[in-house]
Amino acid sequence: MVPYCRMTVLLTMEMAMCHSIFKSIDSNNRESKNLKRSFKPLVSAVLMLFMSDIYAFDLKQAEQLAIQSDPMIESFRATSLSFVDASVADDSLPDPKLRLGAVNVPVDTFDLEQEQMTQVKVGVQQNFPRGDVLSIKQKQSQYLSRAALSMADDAQLKIIRDVRETYLNLYYEITAYQIIRETRKLFSELVKITESNYAAGRVNQQDVVLAGLELARLDDRSTKIQAREESYRAILGQWIGDIAWNSLSSEFPELPELPQQVDLNQLIPSHPLIQAENAKVNASKQMTEMARQEYKPGWSLLLDYGFRSGNNPDGSERTDFATAMVSLDIPLFTANRQDKTVSSNQSKTSAARYAKDDQLRKLKQLYEKNQHRWLRLGEREQLYKNSLLTAAKNNSKASLKAYQSGVSEFNTLMRAQITELDVRLEDLRVRVDRAAAQARLLYITGDINNAANEGAKNES
Repeated sequence: MVPYCRMTVLLTMEMAMCHSIFKSIDSNNRESKNLKRSFKPLVSAVLMLFMSDIYAFDLKQAEQLAIQSDPMIESFRATSLSFVDASVADDSLPDPKLRLGAVNVPVDTFDLEQEQMTQVKVGVQQNFPRGDVLSIKQKQSQYLSRAALSMADDAQLKIIRDVRETYLNLYYEITAYQIIRETRKLFSELVKITESNYAAGRVNQQDVVLAGLELARLDDRSTKIQAREESYRAILGQWIGDIAWNSLSSEFPELPELPQQVDLNQLIPSHPLIQAENAKVNASKQMTEMARQEYKPGWSLLLDYGFRSGNNPDGSERTDFATAMVSLDIPLFTANRQDKTVSSNQSKTSAARYAKDDQLRKLKQLYEKNQHRWLRLGEREQLYKNSLLTAAKNNSKASLKAYQSGVSEFNTLMRAQITELDVRLEDLRVRVDRAAAQARLLYITGDINNAANEGAKNES
């Protein structure tokens, strides 16, 4: 489906190109006129083929577009940058406090020169956190930044996996529809033949009814396939937009090869999802370390300068006062606060470890499940390629010849034709399902093909 504005551009380009070609041919020459008449259909056909290729998209292009336009990847990257900035701020001391005020002011007159103890004070107070809280908090932000970056990598892998599976299913529905339409042409001919034979009295009415029934069932299957095709296009559209409604490449989607030998004990822990969980565990550990710093005293430094106005009884000016103070926290009663805070954060760290172990278990199970499925589907693919497709086709041809010779009945011919159709569709389903299993395996092995990487780099 090509939007109206693009279709207008398409027609305009075609007309301009045809006009330039025909203008170059001498219209006064009879041979040129004949050449023009014979050349025009060829030019139009080439142009239509060229334009159809422009608006067709393949799996590689779909992956590029999906990565470039996905907001979750950018969300995780923005989150990572926010934690990078936060780590710088976390290692900085709190802002100092400026103190201004008047001390020992007589309330009867509010005269600053009346009493000797009256002062106008200005000072600075600086608080210092407990222990190594600042450096520990900085490490926590750095781990959270790494977790967000790993989640961005995992989101990219998941998008590629989901786009591949959706594209493969869409490819199946489109190709299956074409196969059914090819079979329908044959069934239509069989219906005509059966009706002709019935009119001649060579077959009974049941054969005519059966032929029409099978033709209607094919139309029903075509409608169901079209509904699923539109559904997959809508799903694909969430990643690549209106391009999802364009035509697909007729080539079977190719995926990167799987690694020959895989060590799950090394592969799974290096997966971005597990790397993110590791970073979350380390960030949780820093929370426990910060809680332990609460056992240490925090302290603050205070510097004040007091200005005194007025004179002493002997007529001399009153001396100003300076004050320096250090205050310390005294964590004496730790049972209800510090101990419980440490215990709480230790439980959170344990929960993060369990979440990581759960992800490890799920990824391992997902890999083994799809690995076995991929191998068995490969065996079925070879079986269809080497045996079933040829056998079904030969059976269909033999049944048609037998029916034309009057040796077999019509329902035998129909069963043979339907069997060939089902075998062709099942062969396509096996190849698509095997490619989908391969896409899921590539997600676990951390594959991002070169085209997807280039698309992400171009965007950045």
